Amino acid sequence: MTNTWTISLFAGLAERIETRSVQLEWEESRLKAGQIKQRLADKFPQHADILSVSFLACNHSYANDETLVSCSDELALLPPVSGGTDKASQSEDQSSEHSRYAIIDSLIDVNGVLNKVYHPDHGAAIAFIGTTREWTAGQRTVTLEYEAYVPMAVSALAQIGEEISARWPGTLCAITHRTGTVGIGEISVVIAVSSSHRAASYEASRYAIERLKQKVPIWKKEVYEDGTEWKGHQLGPWDPTATLDTPEEK
Repeated sequence: MTNTWTISLFAGLAERIETRSVQLEWEESRLKAGQIKQRLADKFPQHADILSVSFLACNHSYANDETLVSCSDELALLPPVSGGTDKASQSEDQSSEHSRYAIIDSLIDVNGVLNKVYHPDHGAAIAFIGTTREWTAGQRTVTLEYEAYVPMAVSALAQIGEEISARWPGTLCAITHRTGTVGIGEISVVIAVSSSHRAASYEASRYAIERLKQKVPIWKKEVYEDGTEWKGHQLGPWDPTATLDTPEEK
């Protein structure tokens, strides 16, 4: 008897293998994440390089190579993150814990994100706004194209907010990230932070963007005048399960 394993693929990995998901018949009903990656590398040896640095996600959480997963789990293989869809793909969890975090495919309202963190006891509120720049290392960018594993991305953004609350008690955070095509000068991400004092706001905002680039499953394709390129992790070897030290902890 065999079991059907369905694994979703994203961004450059999906583009290279030319499918958004693979269905495989294996005898086992449970395997380690590393075993799955190895079997996929055996099946697609020409893509073993990117498969080796990808992370398996199980039920919207990162799974290291020793984690046991089941064929009944929601599985996705995620290439290193970079730091149009229809309205049904927009996602903003309306629970009190997640309502400040969103992945959308339309223009971002900066004031709307800031409004989520205003608090009468807070004397500082700031917004980090990420936009598309035209020139990078002498190469002209025409547009950026963002893709996200939406439910996991929203959950990961909320986890960043929880980490900020633990490190800077009382601080509030809201993050909205855009998917689809983002033109030159347009906004791709807004991170709003408020706190009692400005120092915590600045520190938490910097922490949020670095953490977002490290662990949130959002990918960026740069569209140049003469081609395209999926941008991979830019902070060294990719480990989305690692912690991020704040300056005072180093």
